[in-house]
Amino acid sequence: MKKNILSKKNMFIVSIVFMLALVGFSSGTLPKHLEPLAPDTIYFNGKVITMDKDATNAEAVAVKDGKIIAVGSNNEISKLKGSNTKIVDLKNKILLPGFYDAHSHFPSSGMDGTVQVNLNSPPVGPIKNIEDLIIALKDQGMETHEGEWIRGRGYDQTLLAEKRHPTRDDLDKVSTELPIYIGHTSGHLAVANSVALKIAGITKETPDPPGGVIVRDPKTGEPTGVLEESAMGLVSKHIPIVTDEENLDAFKKAVQDYISKGVTTSIIAGASKQALIDLQKYQKQELLSLRITAMGAGFGGVITPGELGGFVTGFGSEMLKLGPVKLSHDGSIQGYTGYLSKPYHVPPGDDPNYRGYPATSREELTKRVVELHKAGYQIAIHGNGDAAIDDILYAYRTAQEKYPRKDARHRIEHSQMARLDQLDEMKKLGVTPSYFVSHTFFWGDQHRDIFMGPERAAMMSPLKSSIERGIKFSIHLDTHITPMDPLQAVWSAVNRISRSGQVIGPDQRITPLQALRAVTSDAAWQNFEENIKGSIEIGKYADFVILQENPLTIDPVKIKDIKVLKTIVNDKVIYENK
Repeated sequence: MKKNILSKKNMFIVSIVFMLALVGFSSGTLPKHLEPLAPDTIYFNGKVITMDKDATNAEAVAVKDGKIIAVGSNNEISKLKGSNTKIVDLKNKILLPGFYDAHSHFPSSGMDGTVQVNLNSPPVGPIKNIEDLIIALKDQGMETHEGEWIRGRGYDQTLLAEKRHPTRDDLDKVSTELPIYIGHTSGHLAVANSVALKIAGITKETPDPPGGVIVRDPKTGEPTGVLEESAMGLVSKHIPIVTDEENLDAFKKAVQDYISKGVTTSIIAGASKQALIDLQKYQKQELLSLRITAMGAGFGGVITPGELGGFVTGFGSEMLKLGPVKLSHDGSIQGYTGYLSKPYHVPPGDDPNYRGYPATSREELTKRVVELHKAGYQIAIHGNGDAAIDDILYAYRTAQEKYPRKDARHRIEHSQMARLDQLDEMKKLGVTPSYFVSHTFFWGDQHRDIFMGPERAAMMSPLKSSIERGIKFSIHLDTHITPMDPLQAVWSAVNRISRSGQVIGPDQRITPLQALRAVTSDAAWQNFEENIKGSIEIGKYADFVILQENPLTIDPVKIKDIKVLKTIVNDKVIYENK
């Protein structure tokens, strides 16, 4: 992975900064012969939380050519002002490094409410019961023509009044002529109506695909319409691709959603060849205002675009580059497809020993990981259940034993039910988890009462235990699973409050500073970008977020309510809250 090296020009500018500080230069502006070295912008009169290793505080920052050239007090930085330097008065507001979204599904999140009906339950969406869901889909059906599909996403059976999944029969009430396909909030299940099942050729006799389940009526054996994991693909592959216009609308919506929450870098957790083509197109059209790192989607043994092209992790530009190869080894705890070492607290059916299932065998996973590791890729593997994490760690350990590689920084995505012994193994192997800690709010009550039971639920997303072991990690929102809002993730890491107001695992709470590192400096480190992003230090990109209030001093329960005032990338304002 490339390390950032200051250009000779910027090194000279930095040396001038220190020279001026040493000689006590105090005229207020640079002499004319030094004008070419003057900052393009000075941000002053603020509370600058640098997020460097010492958590230094400052008042002002100087920027030139999109890079930070000085950080210090108002008095020190004001001495660098040139005649053309833009002065930004922060008015005592908070300047932080731009938020680093470590795992989400940009820009597909923009499909919600544009191409797909929003089927989320409060507080994310309006759906409270299956009748609400049917009505919302019927409304969409009024605008759907013959040959088109009615699509929705975001339903959660645990939040519906009926406490069950919709079925093909429910969706047939919407239409028996148009195909319907709706996705679960987790992204690991879906429901199809009878027309869609017929198009896919799914009948009573259709076998379950590897790594997936066609849910069937226990009495008749007929498909209920619910599809788990790889079984979703049997239907989804028949859905017409979105139009260029729909894709662009969704992209623009996603960009706005992200930058309005202070995100300056986003890691796409699995991008296809077409997604990369679209992103390059939008970048050329100057529509891509935040930085993107795209994990190659390697689900189900698919060869990723980077592999096909011979490009490894890190290839690309400062605005768009390739990240790790993304694999998946289990599903969703709240979808009962997460793979556990011990049975679910309340099993989904009659089997009291039900533990979920892996996407593939340990042997197949290991073979793929060894291949990628040998080729020099960083690898990121989705693992929610602890049995899945066991397999992932086995694969990483095997790869390192066969082909030792220093500082590979292989990742485990979500790491929701990681055990303490698994954290010890992560530390030993140099593996870094990215925690979906906002589960404690969105599904904490359900995990405690239904899926995991109180003891295991208290240990979900074990952030404090990770810090105690010296494990660096990021936290994320997996948008569009939950809305993009890094401050909500910070709030969850600090408070671990559920929807009902209960604390889920008080011993795993961390401090606001530790949580902020997980969406700035540590997230950048996790992706080999610690020398160019994640903190406000000389030589790094001028990617900032300006906040109304200080997350380090505000009442911790109010962190999620802090307003984002501006988002800045390369010293350019890409969002302003007016």
